[in-house]
Amino acid sequence: MAGSDRHIATNKKAYHDYFIDETFEAGIALTGTEVKSLRANKASLRDSFATVRKGEVWLHHVHIAPYSHGNRANVDPLRPRKLLLHKKEIRYLSGKAAEKGATLVPLKMYFSDRNLVKVELGLARGKKLHDKRATIADRDHKRGVERALRDRQKG
Repeated sequence: MAGSDRHIATNKKAYHDYFIDETFEAGIALTGTEVKSLRANKASLRDSFATVRKGEVWLHHVHIAPYSHGNRANVDPLRPRKLLLHKKEIRYLSGKAAEKGATLVPLKMYFSDRNLVKVELGLARGKKLHDKRATIADRDHKRGVERALRDRQKG
């Protein structure tokens, strides 16, 4: 993701609930009113996931709010949306997603340099409760170390 990309939404919960093994950049097929709604940052990736069906990747449970000035062109906010990937990537993802415990999770949604909506898709494995606790403990420890270093530099 280049520096000039414009952020739309992030799935913070995905990093808490999953180990992210690999990431992929995918385009997404949208209607005009959905893109206008995304320009106003009206999207949520919470509880969303992707599936591979019949050689196509579909994104489920992504909420894109209906465009406020839209008319009958507005579509269902939770409809499944097709992700645009190369055939080789789709075959790779379908093989990996079929493994036990693996799932496809959207991590970020953003506008690219060319003003196209992109989704960063992560190949993820679920965390157990003790893994989540260990992650939280590590984060707290790092915060404590950074705080101690900052206090030491001040005084």
